[in-house]
Amino acid sequence: MFNKKMKAWLAVGALAAVLAVSGCGGNGDKAKSGDAAKSGVPSIVRVGAETTFPPFEFTKDDKYVGFDLDLAEAVIKQMGSKMEFKSMGFDALIPAVQSGQIDMIASGLSANPEREKQVAFSDVYFDKNGFVIIVNKDNDSLKDWADLEGKKVGAQVGTEPVKMIQEAKGEVKQLDSNAQAFMELRAKTLDAFVVDQPVAMFYMKQGGSEDLKIVGTPKTDVGFVFAMKKENKELQAAVNKALKELKANGEYDKIFEKWFGKAEK
Repeated sequence: MFNKKMKAWLAVGALAAVLAVSGCGGNGDKAKSGDAAKSGVPSIVRVGAETTFPPFEFTKDDKYVGFDLDLAEAVIKQMGSKMEFKSMGFDALIPAVQSGQIDMIASGLSANPEREKQVAFSDVYFDKNGFVIIVNKDNDSLKDWADLEGKKVGAQVGTEPVKMIQEAKGEVKQLDSNAQAFMELRAKTLDAFVVDQPVAMFYMKQGGSEDLKIVGTPKTDVGFVFAMKKENKELQAAVNKALKELKANGEYDKIFEKWFGKAEK
């Protein structure tokens, strides 16, 4: 997950209650027919996420929305099941899977070795989550990380980009929020801004690309995965199969474009 301070800016008023995104039913009842029954996965797949992380999962008009939720629902539908969604704290997600409260995590979960000891991972479904540099469109002198040297570069206070800018010998300006950084960049009180790539992509999709651009090669590119109980090999295999099918039939690209714009090939 990205830095929690970053998520505080991104939060749009997550609700504490459980919301059924699609369908309802018992806890893990087996499907009576269709692909789900054949694969041994539940007819109702209970999915958990921490819902203050746009554009992956957040609240809008009192509803839970986001890339992860759209993709998880598509994956589960592809398996022949229905999704039931629960919002909970990020730290509670892995224990919830382990105890059987939920069947799957869909919450911008990074595929790190420590977590892999606790849960089973799906294949990577999102691999564009490094850190990137944003500059004004008319800035042609700053093209990559080495160009940050001597430049005034913004980053949210206490985040990983602060270290990256320091390593590049840039002059760091630590800001309380990403929103403030975007405003200062537009006002040209900053030469550049370093932020998580998905945040940058989502911002550009909302109109930021009119006067700003992303430059440089993303750093620290660790993929996001769905996660399920370590012993639940049937669900793991079914999720991976469904992900492959969605990528092959173009449905994954449609969901990606909805939240981030067209993917670069």
